[in-house]
Amino acid sequence: MAITEIIQSNPKISIAVIALLISFFISLVNYFVLDKEKLKSVKARQKEIQKEIKEHQKAGNHDKMMELNKELMGHTMETMKHSFKPMIITMVPILILFSTIRKTFEVTSLASSWFWWYLGFAMLGSIIFRKVLKLP
Repeated sequence: MAITEIIQSNPKISIAVIALLISFFISLVNYFVLDKEKLKSVKARQKEIQKEIKEHQKAGNHDKMMELNKELMGHTMETMKHSFKPMIITMVPILILFSTIRKTFEVTSLASSWFWWYLGFAMLGSIIFRKVLKLP
């Protein structure tokens, strides 16, 4: 029995396994490529800045709020720069896989909804693998 036949005979289980494998692959790439300590420190600073912004908002100090917002945007850009590298590494293989998955699931009972099933299982897998691998 070919893999395609197995997938088509058990579409829900197959999409769950595929989504979990892809999520694991992405999490593994993130684990090895991301500078976890740097990202954790940047995110901690972002939380501090957000707290300071709320305090200055209550006090009505709009100039300080604007200054803190600029600093927050700088940290946000830095976080995006760190996330960009693993995204580039994983994007091409996933796009290729998606075209294959779409063709495979066209003839199953999940033909019109396979992506939503994939998305649900991928999000669940991503949460689990991020916790297990201690990713920020």
